[in-house]
Amino acid sequence: MREADKLSIRENLIFEGMTSIRAVIAAMESGKSDRRILRVLAAESRIKARAKELSYIKAMSYKYDFPIVTLPDAEIDKMSLGASHGGLLLEATARTIPTLSEEAVTAVPQSERFFVMIEGIEDPYNFGYALRSLYAAGISAVILSPRNWMSAAGIVCRASAGASELCDTYICDSPKAAAELMKKHSVKVVCCDMKNSISIYEADLKKPLFLAVGGEKRGLARDILDAADCVVRLDYGRDFPAALSAASAASIAGFEVVRQNLAK
Repeated sequence: MREADKLSIRENLIFEGMTSIRAVIAAMESGKSDRRILRVLAAESRIKARAKELSYIKAMSYKYDFPIVTLPDAEIDKMSLGASHGGLLLEATARTIPTLSEEAVTAVPQSERFFVMIEGIEDPYNFGYALRSLYAAGISAVILSPRNWMSAAGIVCRASAGASELCDTYICDSPKAAAELMKKHSVKVVCCDMKNSISIYEADLKKPLFLAVGGEKRGLARDILDAADCVVRLDYGRDFPAALSAASAASIAGFEVVRQNLAK
């Protein structure tokens, strides 16, 4: 393992654990991210226990020209959010997220188009949990409003089990504009909301599909609801006045899409 001088933490991003490190590297190798890895930090007490993972990181360090720095456990703990980092941290630059375009839509074959817009999720952990489920459900890309999640990218990556780095991601200034672009390319727009809705289990969710999910507090903007081809709700098994978390709603909706598109 190469040693390097201890560098002070700058305004860069910290990713915790081996899952996050693999996701960042995989995204770089696939061309889905322009992040630059600045260094990997390893806790002194975990060097032997993590020899296999460190062997992989060492190979990547030569390929992408970043140092592996060993630090006392206490230093690693100070830089991390909790105690579940496993003794490994990665420091990287921010990622550039492109604007949604016609090319981004048409690059996906018509029968495979499954785009999702997430609006109004305030908590980066919930945002990450939603991305984890949606990525597993096979979305083509996630579309976000211009809100800057980059300062919390490490949290989102960990909560999403790396899906936030691996998923194609685009920014769109307006939910309505995103819906109009989808409709232009014959992609059905479906919103999750209560008013004027039908049960999600009665709706046609066959691809090509653009699914919009809002946060439990603010929901979706009026303009995208007005542009929707269909508004769906999640029916409960009993009377319950509270809304599901956005992450739970996204999971249920995402896998109902999976179920319908797998059905013979």
